Amino acid sequence: MASRQMTNDHLRLSWHDTQMMATLSPQSVMDYFCRKSNPFYDHICNNETIRMQRLGAEHLHNMIGLEYILLHVAEPILYVIRKQHRHNPSEATPIADYYIIGGTVYKAPDLANVINARILNTVVNLQSAFEEASSYARYHPNKGYTWDFSTNKVLSEKSKADKKDANAAKEENSGTLFQKQRVDMLLAELLRKFPPPIPPMLQNIQQSAIAGEDINAAAELNNATGPLDIKTEGVDMKPPPEKKTK
Repeated sequence: MASRQMTNDHLRLSWHDTQMMATLSPQSVMDYFCRKSNPFYDHICNNETIRMQRLGAEHLHNMIGLEYILLHVAEPILYVIRKQHRHNPSEATPIADYYIIGGTVYKAPDLANVINARILNTVVNLQSAFEEASSYARYHPNKGYTWDFSTNKVLSEKSKADKKDANAAKEENSGTLFQKQRVDMLLAELLRKFPPPIPPMLQNIQQSAIAGEDINAAAELNNATGPLDIKTEGVDMKPPPEKKTK
């Protein structure tokens, strides 16, 4: 618990040295990070030992314990330093990463801190969204639950605009007078070319009328079915006059 609290405190810290930050380079950045005033630097490490013995950085691979190495360089602004525990010359366990941007040192968050921060941010945003949505809900015994955005001008204007767009879309889909008349004319033309079949009872009456078996058969056929020839009524094919803008 104490280690976790210390890690969270380090994430809120930053450090810089105004006297040396202007002269940073890949050769001097480790000396800059290993200054005693840096809160991220642990003085009980192999780097401090070789500094006291005035040895080179290549001797770190032959030592066992805590050490700091220069992991990544993106001159002239970014440097990444890793804190790790060395077990042997070929094996080391990473502990933490620090990045230097423009001479200021920050601690890089680990994966657990990143996930916790993202989850916390998501939960807070969802909670605020649910609270805001519930404030617009209204209940009536007859109507049930409804939404009332009258208190929010932005949502109220948006809902009105959506209703206007929906009504305009319905009017556009219904078609103009010219389109409706043209469709009626095409349907009448198809009905004239392809008349519906005559029921069998009416066919018998028609055959008997043709054979002269029943004198009143033709009159009965006309009364039952009406004229068989379907004529297309004249339809004005001209489009409706355009509306003049006021």
